[in-house]
This record gives sequence, structure tokens and C-alpha cells, in this order.
Amino acid sequence: MFGPYEIIVIGGGHAGAEAAWAASRLGIPTLLVTMDPTAIGRMSCNPAIGGIGKGQMVREIDALGGLMGLATDRAGIQFRMLNRRKGPAVWAPRAQCDKHLYEKSVQELLATCRNLDITTGTVEAIETRRETGGGHALRVTGLTLTDGRRFACRCVIITTGTFLRALMHCGEQKTEGGRIGEGSAVGLSAALAGMGFELGRLKTGTPPRLHRDSIDYDRLELQPGENPPVPFSYLNDAIGQPQVNCWITWTGPVAHELIRGNLDRAPMYSGQITSTGPRYCPSIEDKVVRFADKDRHQIFLEPEGYDSERIYCNGISTSLPPDVQEPMVRSIQGLERSRVLQWGYAVEYDYVPPHQTRPSLETKRVAGLYLAGQINGTSGYEEAAGQGLLAGINAARGVQGREPIVLRRDQAYIGVMIDDLVTKGTIEPYRMFTSRAEYRLLLRSDNADARLTTLGREVGLVDDQRWTRFSEKQRAISSIAEWSRSHRVDGKTLFEWFNRTDLDWGGCETREMSRLLLRSRDALPERLRLLDAALVDQAIEAVKIEVKYGGYIRRQLKEVEKFRKAEVCRIPEDFDFDSIRELRFEAREKLSRVAPRSIGQAQRISGITPADIAIVLLYVERRRRLSA
Repeated sequence: MFGPYEIIVIGGGHAGAEAAWAASRLGIPTLLVTMDPTAIGRMSCNPAIGGIGKGQMVREIDALGGLMGLATDRAGIQFRMLNRRKGPAVWAPRAQCDKHLYEKSVQELLATCRNLDITTGTVEAIETRRETGGGHALRVTGLTLTDGRRFACRCVIITTGTFLRALMHCGEQKTEGGRIGEGSAVGLSAALAGMGFELGRLKTGTPPRLHRDSIDYDRLELQPGENPPVPFSYLNDAIGQPQVNCWITWTGPVAHELIRGNLDRAPMYSGQITSTGPRYCPSIEDKVVRFADKDRHQIFLEPEGYDSERIYCNGISTSLPPDVQEPMVRSIQGLERSRVLQWGYAVEYDYVPPHQTRPSLETKRVAGLYLAGQINGTSGYEEAAGQGLLAGINAARGVQGREPIVLRRDQAYIGVMIDDLVTKGTIEPYRMFTSRAEYRLLLRSDNADARLTTLGREVGLVDDQRWTRFSEKQRAISSIAEWSRSHRVDGKTLFEWFNRTDLDWGGCETREMSRLLLRSRDALPERLRLLDAALVDQAIEAVKIEVKYGGYIRRQLKEVEKFRKAEVCRIPEDFDFDSIRELRFEAREKLSRVAPRSIGQAQRISGITPADIAIVLLYVERRRRLSA
């Protein structure tokens, strides 16, 4: 017997919340262990969800039945669709959120999970036993908290974020903790090392926060949201709460000189921090050094909530000492009289290099132990949530004795991210971008439901309400696609309108396209007019994209077919790459380190050549014949 809980989730951040949500809603008795239950779902850095690549992942989480999109729609205070002027493959939803309303929403959603309990505590050790067979050295049996409490379980999901042996830096000052005012998970690092895991060290940072009443808004560039705002969740047609403005300003030569003159006091440059930070979200110190030819850098001033007095300074993440941060901030246009409420700081934390993890997010060394979020080397709420959802699903399926769910690169951005991590690894915080996805024309933010909701239904996370809505939308798309080839507006079929080469993709606002859509709506067959108006509009948009990009989509689908053939060619789990003497030493080492499960995955390992693949194929085929 395994006690009252089958799955225990460690950590209440964005990965932990999704993991607990998924596991418990799949009927598995689940315990969430967190240092502070009131901080579950807390936004440590910018209170914003989505963005380029990230917004697509949030839509995928929602399509599978996750909670991030639902919480964002409840807490969003400014919604924007980025890249409207480009093609729909790179459209990306983003929402500035009310920080406190977001964590409140996450906690309220988790409170609806009947199979979930939450306890306060810090994990000291993971309990295991020796495993016989199955490719693992150990198997999880439970865990121990620092207060001496012990819990038996069959699976543990670690989602510790930036709290694993965390150390904060602000100038010369160092403080233990993964977030201002909170502690550090120290014992768990030792427990992981004791089980034989290789650990690494990464760094992230955050900017100063300013008092909203100390800013001269007349000197800033206004950045309004979209009207009407576009929801994240496929369950929602509209956003009911009021929207707020954000603003833009820039650093200048005075700020840059202050930074250059104090680099010896910046932990990243003084040698105080030796770990690697996020290359794609650099600190202002890094920007000034790496882009010395630029005389200014953009800053987005974003409210942390409706009633919050704090303004987040997106673009000037820093760990410089306060006596440098203050004059630097006050040298910026519109911020001359600003008052700093919280200084920027950097955080160093442990992570587990992800070559030690399977595509299911179960670790290779320990059966039943799953890792999700920043412990795998990623940065960002969305990357963490996507991993947490999959870890929760697969831990539940492990308890049920079912095969894990592994999303493909042609199926989801979440699949791209996890494949990148376990196949290529990372030595810096991994951030999702559309450029990482070779099939991004298929992985759009508008069609995540078409790609993943059927899978979510099969898994058991998509409830009847979501399934009914999805099914209605798919029927509407099918009917409109058929109808568009015969119905005429101004002498052209809708198919011809949608296929225009000069169609302005930022231009649903243009008079011509608005008139077309309105006329189309009025002329729809009766069975479609009875459907929800927003649902029909979504279906029209989906057909327009499929028609406009039909040729490119068909070409990409042919590439996907080749990709899938390589993925279907499986490599046995116990395949011994070291025994293949014909392989180069580097190839043997890399293949053994990653242990790819398919020829396709092996091809994606950096440094593996076509000649290496040919040799591996020969030995895989030889083994198949011998075992036949």
C-alpha cells in the first residue's frame, strides 16, 4: 500500500500548479507541498503571460485542459495580439495581469480539484528503493520534510523554480532565497546529488519596481491594449474586466555611463556570480556591454495590478547596488522623480541538466521521479506551465500503468521545447521562440485546439463543456470551408477573397475586410447563424488562414511526413551505443548521454552526422532481425 497519496508535487509555482491540476483531475490522489500556500501561482517577475512563442504554448496548455489560460482570462488587465502585421504563424497573444488576482485565480481553480491536498513544508529527502529492470537504478517510494513528516507515494514531481539552493544578489549583498522575502530549498539539492544526478547552476534577474504616482506619464509613449481584448482560453468569448494602459520609455547615455562606471560592482562582472544568465532576456548591464553601439534601450512600464502602487520596469533587469540603480532610473525620461519600491536583483539556483530526463519528463535514473520547469533549465512562466502539465499527465498515467504522452515537434510548441531540452540540453535558461519550431506554420496560436483538444479528451483532462464547444467550432469550420467556395461577395467567392495576395493580415480592422466578414455573417446558412457569433467568427478566421496559406501548409505537411517516418523508427531503451566500435568516440559519448528513443531524435543531437546515423540504423536493424 502506498498511503493516501499516489503523486506528490513539490513546489507551487506555475509548473507545480499545472502538475497538481492535471494529476488530481485525472483522478489520482495528489499532494502539493509548498513553502507558502498563499504564494501558489505567484508571479515572481513580470506579471504577464504570453508573448512570442510563449502565447502559443499557453493556448496549447488550455487546449489540453490546463489552467493557465483560464487564470489569465480572469486576471488580465491588458490584452494584446503581438505580430498582427505579420502572418498568423507568428501571431502571439499576451496579457498583462493583475499580480494578486492571478495567484488568487490559480488558487481558486486548484480549490475545485477534489483529489488534491496542499500542505506547508520543505522537502529534505526523496525516499527510493533499488529498481530491478526497466532501465532505472532507483524507484521513488516517498519523501521526507524538514519537520520530520514522511509521505509515501508512487511518483514525485519536482517543480522548485528558482528556489533550489537559491541565492539572491543586489550589488555586494547576498541573501538566501528564491524570491524577495522567501526562503531557499537547500536539502533537496543534496538529495538529488545523492541519487547520482548531475547538477548545474543558472541565474535569472528582475528589474526595479517604481511607485505609480512618482512617474511623469506625459513624457512617456502610451501603449494601449487591444479593443476588444482576445481571450487566451478557448472556453471564453470575451474579457469582461476593464483594461489598463502601459507606457514606453528609453534608457539614454547618462544611464549607460553610470552602468559602465560601476560594472565592478555588478555581481555578473565582479565575479560574485559565475552561473549563466538568460541570453535572450539580458540584464541592462549585459545590454550596455554587448550592444555598445546602441545609445538607448527600450523600457516597458507595466502596472502590477488595478490597485497596485507598483510599476514593473520591463527592460532594465539589474543586480547593480541600490546607490547605482536609483540615479540610473532617474536619468530616464519620465522617471526623473520616480521612487523605487523594490530594487532589482539577480537569483542563482540549481538545476538538473535535462539530458538526464526522458521526453515524458520522468528522470532516467529514478523511476517515478519527474522534473518540470526551471529545474530543467528553462525560464518563464509559460515554459514551466507546459512542462508541469505534461509531467502531471504522465505521472498520473504512470500510476495507472499507461504509456506516457510525448508531444511531437510537429504537434505543439510544448513538444518542441521538451525535445530541445532532452535532446540538445541547455547551458543557459531556455526560452521559447517561434524560430525554434521548424513547423511553426502548423503550430499557430489560433489552431491549438484543433491540434490538441482531441488528445486532451483522450487523456481525460478535457471536460464535456470544453469538448462540446470544440466540436461545434470544428463543425462550423467544416461548413464554412465548404460554403466559401460557392458564396459570392462583390462578384467573388469567399474562397477567392481569402486567397487574395494583397490581403493585409493586420487588417481585420480594414473597412473592406470588416464589410466582407459582416456580410458573410449575415449570409451564413441557418445552421451556422444559430451558433454563437464569436464561434462563427473564429471559424471564418480559421478558414481564411487555411485558404491563404494552403500551399505552404501542404508543403510543410510533406516535411512532417518525412519527420514522422524517422520518429517511428524506434531505438530499444536498453540499446548499448558504447558497444558499437564503428561509431566515432564523440558519437558514442553523445548518443549514450542522450539515449535517443528514435532515429529522428538521434539525428537532432548536435554533432551526430548522417554517417553515424547509418551505422546506428544498421545495428538497430540487426538487433530487430535477431529478436524476430
